[in-house]
Amino acid sequence: MVFAIFCRLRPMDLQGKKILVGVTGSIAAYKSALLVRELITSGAEVRVVMTASAIDFITPLTLATLSKNPVQSDFTQDKNAGTWTNHVETGMWPDLMLIAPASANTLAKMANGTCDNFLMAVILSAKCPVMVAPAMDLDMMAHAATIENLNLLTQRGTYVIEAAEGELASGLVGKGRMAEPADIVRYCFDWFLERAPLRGKRFLVTAGPTHEPIDPVRYIGNRSSGKMGFAIANELASRGATVELISGPCPAWPLHSGITKTSVETAAHMAQETNKRWPESDAAICAAAVADFTPTHPAEAKIKKEGFEGTLHLKPTEDILAALGTAKKPGQILVGFALETDDAEANARKKLTSKNADMIVLNSLKDEGVGFGSDTNKITLLTKEGEIFSFEMKSKQAVAVDIIDKISTLLPS
Repeated sequence: MVFAIFCRLRPMDLQGKKILVGVTGSIAAYKSALLVRELITSGAEVRVVMTASAIDFITPLTLATLSKNPVQSDFTQDKNAGTWTNHVETGMWPDLMLIAPASANTLAKMANGTCDNFLMAVILSAKCPVMVAPAMDLDMMAHAATIENLNLLTQRGTYVIEAAEGELASGLVGKGRMAEPADIVRYCFDWFLERAPLRGKRFLVTAGPTHEPIDPVRYIGNRSSGKMGFAIANELASRGATVELISGPCPAWPLHSGITKTSVETAAHMAQETNKRWPESDAAICAAAVADFTPTHPAEAKIKKEGFEGTLHLKPTEDILAALGTAKKPGQILVGFALETDDAEANARKKLTSKNADMIVLNSLKDEGVGFGSDTNKITLLTKEGEIFSFEMKSKQAVAVDIIDKISTLLPS
């Protein structure tokens, strides 16, 4: 199928996507610099392969600088040393291969399987989907051979980003312009979104601490940074889920465009927001470090230090995880966190049962490099079926991947 591009006013996020851009010999190759920049800005990791004729139009140095990766264009790295560029490895790396611009010559080679340059060797070795953005003069675009080549490539599963109409390098006006870089990136975003494994699923995520006011200045809280909860929310959104993030006071960590964030301060406010959103959610992941107690009567004015000999009276806060567990409907998945120091697995298993959760993410403070504010974490996952999965210490982003991988197996298909 040939897909036309429609402009939509929607932010795009290609965070974590690996895209290999192939640049061929066309005057439109100058646009590849803008394309690479747009892809990088959208969060993708980009590598570039060029044909020899593409180098006549734009330098490898430009694309290497923008992509932050060396450009590949030849089978040999050093002819004297006998070192070579592994086209098979290059073809296995990306999530998507994007040929932009795709000249009439390259399209013909792709249709016929001609392997006479490094780019064609990578295309034939690719393990991922391939997209092409044709660019050529209007008579070449309308030629029966080009039309037949595009139809054949489409039948084989190649995605074709339709060429635009306008003034061409020849001075003629018609169809043949490579689609604009912003539109190509939008097409890639839509393509990934349509195939995202959690598309259509709604997740509720809590993150950060809660601050329970003693007076207008002071509060009871903890050292939670929110990093784990934000990493989980970002990983969910990158897989296509709609995410409602309820966050206590914490730094403004970067967020995927598919996340709606609601900021709260107290445990009562967090409970209110989670209880409101839970009925419409497919799953909830309660990663917030909610305060267990809150002052019974917060002072309306700042308590003066001089002469104060009073007692701070506390009352329990609402148990958010337990409330969600009580209200849980068939098919909903509930995941909680447990931070334990002694009898960790036994206490986590007890929490799993008492809160009616489907899985508990167990953290420990005994390992160096984990805990509040750290960039790494070490977890054990316990499910209500009795399964236990232990992981080594990893970055919190990598931990989020492990958590979501397991939750995905629990969701109804």
